Amino acid sequence: MTRRSISRRTLLRGLGTVTVGLPFLEEMAVPKAAAAEAAAVPVRAFNVFFGLGIPAPLQQEGFEGVLEPLKPLQDKLLVMRGVDHVRADEKGINAHYDGAAAAFTAAPPEGEAKAGGASIDQMVRRQWYPDGLPAGMVPTLVGGTFFRRSRVCRYVHSFNPDGTVAATMQEKPRDLFERVFGTVETAGADGDENTQRLRRSVLDAVVDQYKFYTGANSPLGATSKARVTEHLERIREYEQRAFALKGKVPGAPEVPAGSRLLHGGAADPGGEGIDITLEELTTEWRLMAELYALAVTTDRTRFGALTFLAAGERIRLTGDYEYDGRRVFAFDDAGQRKRSGSGGCSHEWWHDFDEKKTNEQLRAHAHLKMREVAYFLSQLDTPDALDPNGKTILENSLITISTESGDGRHNDVKRELSGVFHAITGAGGRFKTGQLLDVKAEGLDVYNTMLATMGVTQRLGPHERAFTPVDAIIA
Repeated sequence: MTRRSISRRTLLRGLGTVTVGLPFLEEMAVPKAAAAEAAAVPVRAFNVFFGLGIPAPLQQEGFEGVLEPLKPLQDKLLVMRGVDHVRADEKGINAHYDGAAAAFTAAPPEGEAKAGGASIDQMVRRQWYPDGLPAGMVPTLVGGTFFRRSRVCRYVHSFNPDGTVAATMQEKPRDLFERVFGTVETAGADGDENTQRLRRSVLDAVVDQYKFYTGANSPLGATSKARVTEHLERIREYEQRAFALKGKVPGAPEVPAGSRLLHGGAADPGGEGIDITLEELTTEWRLMAELYALAVTTDRTRFGALTFLAAGERIRLTGDYEYDGRRVFAFDDAGQRKRSGSGGCSHEWWHDFDEKKTNEQLRAHAHLKMREVAYFLSQLDTPDALDPNGKTILENSLITISTESGDGRHNDVKRELSGVFHAITGAGGRFKTGQLLDVKAEGLDVYNTMLATMGVTQRLGPHERAFTPVDAIIA
């Protein structure tokens, strides 16, 4: 019997704007005879940003130091040290913002609301999808958990060629969920917006199609039917977490509660920072990371950026930090600094960095950032994230991980904007992975080498500047 097949782009479409992607199923695999006729693995590019940076001397310790949480993924990452963003120095601002604007663009900022040019993900998107992505997709998905808000480049990291943001930042789980899977609105008796919004699960809108794909006439086999059921149950779980559902009325979840974290101006009161526990921070971030990964694994989006803490982030973190079954540190920024306000924020550990000292608090914060970045990456490296070529989305995508500085002290711009941590994934075998490489190259050349290797014909930076390829990163 000839096996029936369905496209990886198959989506469950429901009422209004609801669109739910399916996981990869064996019926989506391209037969060998047709492999040459189909682009089985889509081109994807994402930028992952974490705030404050990793001082260059600590990067030299490799996976035995603050990079330890990346070690389980080391075979699928190329860690690049010695990347120079000094060209992004913008007099009169500071390297927190300059470095953040340079991340993924290699250009200085252009005012307070624009970058100096396009970001890597958008360059790749325009090359590979000049006529737009397939119908029903989110063209660019930008999300994150952050609090420092002055100047857009601190927290948004996906930009159009003119430097404008490529998509609206989604900073609450419920907003990210709605951006990806749409909303269902039903009129409430009292007409109140809060009672109208999401009175039903988004999955209720695709129930008929779900029944088809799991029923007797489905083109799917028993294994794939079970995967569809498990996949939609996982979406339901994320939905309930995103909307903090406390229970369900018959056939519908309760009206959702808001995010537990501060947002907007309340999250950055005069730049003085906020008090937050480790549990509060990581609980919301991990939900955001899981939802973002879900959007990627269901092929709802292929381009965008995700932020874990903004450039120059100011939080006063408390809580016991554990990794791999051991207690790493007890965070108490304000208590350990013996200061209130901005002076008691973790931000200050970077300004106090001294390569001749232990830098215990900074190390703990940097280690935590790597743990949370690794958490997101690992979501794209599971059996649910397999592409038709048998490799995971993590292996097939171009994911660039970076930050704002290679040294947190503001007394030397050249030092602060040099040695900026970078890591990239293999992009389907295009780049070397499994090593820590001292590239000692300008960020503009590193990025343009990445773009050229991805088949992008356009280049970042001034047209008259000569391009010097960084061949050491190419597989």
